[in-house]
Amino acid sequence: MTSRSTYHHGDLRQAVLDAALDVIAADGPGALSLRDLARRAGVSHAAPAHHFKDRTGLLTALAAQGYGLLAEALATAPDLRERGVRYVRFAVEHPAHFQVMFQPELLRADDPDLIAAKERASAELRAGVAGLRELPDARTAGIAAWSLAHGFATLLLTHNVRDALGDRDPEDYFRSLTGLLFTGQLPLTDGE
Repeated sequence: MTSRSTYHHGDLRQAVLDAALDVIAADGPGALSLRDLARRAGVSHAAPAHHFKDRTGLLTALAAQGYGLLAEALATAPDLRERGVRYVRFAVEHPAHFQVMFQPELLRADDPDLIAAKERASAELRAGVAGLRELPDARTAGIAAWSLAHGFATLLLTHNVRDALGDRDPEDYFRSLTGLLFTGQLPLTDGE
């Protein structure tokens, strides 16, 4: 018979989410198994299904959590450039969330928590664009800004810009990229 402690966990939902983040960070979302996550959390194999129903439900919960964290990260940024920096920082600090959030084929698009969290994050991105002056097309500008931050974050996480970065801080490098686009000049760095 299974012990009582196997069935009662302080915060089973978060324990399973944390275990899933570890698996995704190490091996990607394809390596997830609810049975394995239950074992890692020290609960019965059926316990995670109580909270998430299935693997898609778990990934959807992770994505919703990620969008919520992203919205929080963006909320206090003073301008669009710094929102981009916070976006890149979020990706570096939460790589497993970042992997899952932008793979809609893994998620339940109609999940209310996911929809609400995505809207909060989108509103924070739009707020950064709203601070720009004389903008003929705010939507296109928003997509351009998101593309730059998301593309750089993705290249950073996949180690495709390692040589270009050298020993420079990724956030400072991103600021340089935005400077190049907005002013046509790269800001000088120490020693230049």
